[in-house]
Amino acid sequence: MEILLSLFNGILIALEPINLGLAVIGVVVGLFVGAMPGLGSVNGVAILLPFTFVIQSFTGGATSPMIFLAAIYYGAMYGGAISSITLGIPGASTAVATTFDGRPLAMKGMAHVALVAAALASFIGGTVSNVLFTAFAPLLASVALSFGNPEIFALMLLAFATFVGLGGDDIPKTLFSICFGLVLATVGFDIISGEPRLIFFDITGFSHGIRFLVLAIGVYGIGEMIWTINTSRYGSSMSKVDVSWASMIDAMKRFQEAWRGTLIGSLLGFFVGILPAAGATPGSLMSYGVTKMLSKNPKEYGKGAIDGVAAPEAANNSASTGAMLPMMTLGIPGSPTTAVLLAGMVIWGLQPGPLLFTNQPDFVWPLIGSFYVSNLVAVLVNLAFIPVFLWMLRMPFTILAPLIFVLSLVGTYAAYMDMFDVWLMVFVGVGAFFLRILDYPVAPAVLAIVLGPIAEPKLRQSLLLSDGDFSIFFTRPIAGPITVIAIILILLPLFKVIYDKIKGKPAEA
Repeated sequence: MEILLSLFNGILIALEPINLGLAVIGVVVGLFVGAMPGLGSVNGVAILLPFTFVIQSFTGGATSPMIFLAAIYYGAMYGGAISSITLGIPGASTAVATTFDGRPLAMKGMAHVALVAAALASFIGGTVSNVLFTAFAPLLASVALSFGNPEIFALMLLAFATFVGLGGDDIPKTLFSICFGLVLATVGFDIISGEPRLIFFDITGFSHGIRFLVLAIGVYGIGEMIWTINTSRYGSSMSKVDVSWASMIDAMKRFQEAWRGTLIGSLLGFFVGILPAAGATPGSLMSYGVTKMLSKNPKEYGKGAIDGVAAPEAANNSASTGAMLPMMTLGIPGSPTTAVLLAGMVIWGLQPGPLLFTNQPDFVWPLIGSFYVSNLVAVLVNLAFIPVFLWMLRMPFTILAPLIFVLSLVGTYAAYMDMFDVWLMVFVGVGAFFLRILDYPVAPAVLAIVLGPIAEPKLRQSLLLSDGDFSIFFTRPIAGPITVIAIILILLPLFKVIYDKIKGKPAEA
């Protein structure tokens, strides 16, 4: 009862005109920051962090500036789906999985269905995570703290297990794609010895590794653009989308088809989000893979399944709130964006940790209340702007293709300020196009690039802890069951192939 009363008072403070106005502005800014390739929530919050000193000078406290930054964070999580669906370019790494089915839906003339599904799934994911955050913050923080290196590696192994189903029925090509992505993830300097690894032709640009955003924009920006040009050579334009009240209502009705993905994404995303150093990207990828594995029609995924849009969008919004939990209760950022938010709290004289809820309730509960308010504002703003987003789809592809190319170049350069990464992005895009021609799935390689840099240090640190004994992943009470489940999921496709061959032989006889 005390928690509900504190939450109610916090929501009332968040609804004060100045705080509500900052939430609306933050959500709108975050929406467009998230939709711009190469920016994302991290850059948006970091760039606008100095502006919060102006807000603080007017409001005289840390609550309003933090509400503004949290609103940007929420808006950016929503905005990442926009460019993924309308242009096929992930606005951020958290929206890569949304591209898998969001873009095919747009190409079929159902972009409004994908955008509505993304908005509503994001709202539900955010709401579920807010409720879990409010009710179980201390308990969940202790659970997150019990996850050491072996547990996080086991979780990453479970994520890799879901990859096998992302490449279709051709398991060898899928495994090759995963291994190829893991090899690319090791480019750079060894995390323990500091020795250079796979620095191709001694090019110094490879010393920082192949950055994920370079790969994502290259594959889903340049690669998809070339693929579309190749498959529609005779002056075709993008899908015509008629936006009306009837079509929007129909899109909302169709959202009921995505209940499974929304539920999985909301719960799994929050759980992965609270783990330190995990964040929204692994959560969204795992949610997509698990949703596909549990679907009655897994072959629809990658071709325009609404569940394939809802699952990652619910997950990345749920994970964004989950990542705030270890930051506030333990002082450990759960994602790169919350690391920037943590810096802001320290600058304003706040000390995140176990005593924050006790010593600073006047800050904590209005901030939590703003999560609910920002989530509601974000879904309303997102739905209202859908006609604007769909305007991009009405442009002829002769105009849209150069726009995608320019956005890809600018987005990559804006993210890293390095021309080597721009050229590498173009090269990756051309390579992805040829892989698609050869019918190799590129999604597993992209996902391996995401989780490889997380999994490798956890694996090596775990083995250092156990003196090279792999049993550490089986004997620990949390890591053991997760590892066993992951191995079973990895072997399931092999069992299926063997079963189908055994079943086919008597039929032929």
